[in-house]
Amino acid sequence: MIVPVILSGGAGTRLWPVSRLRSPKQLTQLTGEETLIQATARRAGGLGDAADPIVVCNEHHLDAIRYQLEEVGVAPRFIVEPVGRNTAPAAAVAALAAGSEALLLILPSDHVITDTEALNRAVDIAADFARSGHLVTFGVVPDRAETGYGYIRKGTEAGDAFFIDHFVEKPDAETAESYLSAGDYLWNSGMFLFRADAYLAALDEYAPAMAEALAATIAASEIQDDTLRLDAVAFAECLSDSIDYAVMEHVENGVVVPLDAGWSDVGSWDALWELKTKDIRGNATYGDTFLEDVNDSIVHAQDRLVVVMGLNDVVVVETGDAVLVTTKDRAQDVKKIVDGLRDAERPEVWRSATT
Repeated sequence: MIVPVILSGGAGTRLWPVSRLRSPKQLTQLTGEETLIQATARRAGGLGDAADPIVVCNEHHLDAIRYQLEEVGVAPRFIVEPVGRNTAPAAAVAALAAGSEALLLILPSDHVITDTEALNRAVDIAADFARSGHLVTFGVVPDRAETGYGYIRKGTEAGDAFFIDHFVEKPDAETAESYLSAGDYLWNSGMFLFRADAYLAALDEYAPAMAEALAATIAASEIQDDTLRLDAVAFAECLSDSIDYAVMEHVENGVVVPLDAGWSDVGSWDALWELKTKDIRGNATYGDTFLEDVNDSIVHAQDRLVVVMGLNDVVVVETGDAVLVTTKDRAQDVKKIVDGLRDAERPEVWRSATT
């Protein structure tokens, strides 16, 4: 049986000012009537033999996530992190909690997948490899030269999948074009499927200090009803690292399954523009907006009328307490603004966007 593990520790800072540290993008309705985490849980529940999910989150978001998932009829188990330690520790504590033979499907809470049948087919392929001890990731088939994603180079073909040749950091525009032309690179989705014991064995081998700290954390932690709260002192001793860096880049039995399912990490305003329905001039709008001589832009009005005139390829986002104006090609840099506002101790970084 597959155990979906929904990772909900991200802050979504590139989607500020709608996404805030106290109410990040996975808890917002950016792409439809459901929030991103509701849609993720629904997709996970649609897998043929999936168990109830495990959600890894922090204390600040626990109540909101519990409420939102109850709204869509999902009753997960929760693992509550006292501090963020990236995806490798989150997956490991889920593996320790789920049991050694569990097949863990690691899913970020804030991604969009429009073709659930294609996702289910990819999961079925991955599950066959995972049952035999392989560590599997999903590589998104690219449709453009994207500089905002990491890449995975395909190695030897293995049926409907490929052994992993290597992982690649986010490239510059020229390198991304070469990857697209080569045809042997996939976007790194951050989704994984593996047996719990196989992942923990790899962690023991390649990140032993992390594995030791996490075992101590589980031993010192308390579980109450459906919630495992990780011990703050023990978990603080754990290094912060991603599944990619800690494990996947080192193993020899890593496999990548191509995924062509309308995937997006909705990581920035330009990525959201790609997803949105647009008018005949290529504009995506939300709320009370009025556009004159505007092309290929995204305009989001939450609290009042927003008027834009004579601009192309821009991002304009209004909330009750902040306004963002930038170009689409600088949308990835919004994180820098959030970092600066955080250093200045501005409350607009933390509190929910007001209405």
